[in-house]
Amino acid sequence: MDRNLNLNRAETFSFINPWIRYFLFFFSFLFWVFSLLIVAIGVYAKVQKATDTVRDTFLIDPAVILIVVGVVMFFITFCGCIGALRENIRLLKTFSFSLTLVFLTQLAIAIMGFFYSDQTRDALGKFVTKAIVHYRDDLDLQNLMDYIQKEFKCCGWNNYTDWSWNLYFNCTHTNPSTERCSVPYSCCTPVPGEAVINTMCGFGVQTQTFLEADKSIYPVGCADRAVMWIESHLMLVGALALGMALPQLLSSRLQGSCCPRS
Repeated sequence: MDRNLNLNRAETFSFINPWIRYFLFFFSFLFWVFSLLIVAIGVYAKVQKATDTVRDTFLIDPAVILIVVGVVMFFITFCGCIGALRENIRLLKTFSFSLTLVFLTQLAIAIMGFFYSDQTRDALGKFVTKAIVHYRDDLDLQNLMDYIQKEFKCCGWNNYTDWSWNLYFNCTHTNPSTERCSVPYSCCTPVPGEAVINTMCGFGVQTQTFLEADKSIYPVGCADRAVMWIESHLMLVGALALGMALPQLLSSRLQGSCCPRS
């Protein structure tokens, strides 16, 4: 009986560095709280919408994306947080496996985006096309497109005439909208010293030539601007990618130090 008791103790006994254990717990706890914040923001944004989102925009709805990312982060960090605190090997292994899976997924996406740049550009083009089509239907998509166009100093995906895809900005003669042949104000070049933003600065721009439109808006599409930005900020892109990968690899390595070897 004593021999069996000693064997049971030997099987369950493990040397766990308390510093590593509590560091892993603190690290996971911070991201666990952050995931709850992301979910709360996503839910709040979804509830506060004045109108229901069109079904076609559900998968590209920023609020839905925030909720999904937050829930995934909550599950992963919960396993790491409770696993480190309670020394639960199953939760720690789940935490390690999840982080490894997320890292490999990000790596695969990065590799596919590099080797299949044309397909990646087409996929992003479909996303932006839907955002343009439903620009007036979803406030989150509207704010997202305005932010992208302001930051990258661009208009549309290929060029400023892409806004004709939108029902309100469509440039056909049968369109009764007062915004016919226009572009959003986020396409406009800022006027020095302007105190109040002129939201009508893009009216009728689609009827103008590229050189004429260049005087009042950014006529270049966001696709070309994004490529130019990435090429001119390769060090920053690499640093961001490394910054995303390091916490995952560090957490996985710490988890390996916590778990006893079988």
